[in-house]
Amino acid sequence: MATQAPTTAKKPKKQMRPAIESGCPDGMQYLHPVMLRNFGQWVNHTHPRPGVLCHIAESGEAIWTVRAGTQRILDVFTLRKLCDIGDEFGDGHVRFTIRSNIEYMVDSEAKVEPLIDALTQAGFIVGGTQNSVAMISHTQGWLHCDIPGTDASGIVKSMMDELIHEFTHAEMPNRVHITTSCCQINCGGQGDIAINIQHTKPPKINHDLVANVCERPSVVARCPVAAIRPAMVNGKPSLEVDEKKCICCGACYPPCPPMQINDPEHSKLAVWVGGNHSNARSKPSFQKLVAAGIPNNPPRWPEATAVVKKILFAYKEDAKDWERINDWIDRIGWPRFFEITELPFTKFHIDNWRGSRKSLNASSHIRF
Repeated sequence: MATQAPTTAKKPKKQMRPAIESGCPDGMQYLHPVMLRNFGQWVNHTHPRPGVLCHIAESGEAIWTVRAGTQRILDVFTLRKLCDIGDEFGDGHVRFTIRSNIEYMVDSEAKVEPLIDALTQAGFIVGGTQNSVAMISHTQGWLHCDIPGTDASGIVKSMMDELIHEFTHAEMPNRVHITTSCCQINCGGQGDIAINIQHTKPPKINHDLVANVCERPSVVARCPVAAIRPAMVNGKPSLEVDEKKCICCGACYPPCPPMQINDPEHSKLAVWVGGNHSNARSKPSFQKLVAAGIPNNPPRWPEATAVVKKILFAYKEDAKDWERINDWIDRIGWPRFFEITELPFTKFHIDNWRGSRKSLNASSHIRF
């Protein structure tokens, strides 16, 4: 008697994981219809005035972009006001630049001036395009970060009040990116001009709190120069710092707040220049220290602003067209840079880091 072969039941199809609300959304769904129709087909663009761009596609369609200066940390009321302006005077499409400026896209030149007038009346400044000083970018500051040595957003406000003309007028030799940061271990800024905080004294340790607050092995492992080690202080487990090794970076403070390194007197600002990410006319470059020990002096930071203005206006006066700050310095040399900016040159500007041999060997003039 023939036996029937056993039938194998089909396995149910594996259920795909449902989408979750995380990560970047698809940006195409937010593009202006003119941008969608002509995506990747732009042939030309013009710069009618600072803060306004016009892109022309192969089809002959054009789109105008109006950029307004806005702070990075926006409250909901300001956001609603900006969106209301876009709905009434624009086409309802906006985007934010990497320097936290809002841009409105419109499909008609006739909409540009009413949009600019509405933004100006609401207190927003139009500019920041072409050869201007872009909006200064900054890090989280006291609002979000747990380790800031200063309030980067406050420095931005103070400096942009002084540099507003350079934002609304494209009079620089090339684009100028200025950055600020609250510390140098998480968000040390890299730009044509960067304003960073520097701690100059080792942390002050509250030994009574270390055992209750800090996971000591994690703090020891966090130090990049092995300057922290466990210790018993007043009969309690604590930590100690070898001040000869300490580089005052502040990396120990996040995992152990009792190791306070912020100091109203000894935490200073430093200005660095020449950082460049692009390779349009020269290779990317690291920034170099040009001013240190600048008082961290809120709420207006006049000393730091004065140094930045010296560098910026010397560059504006002396650089050739299309030279970025690093290209300008490479052409005139560091001695001439310190001479025309009237910044003092000290022994602290000399790069004596033992690992710098590799960077020195990158030069065509030095070989050893």
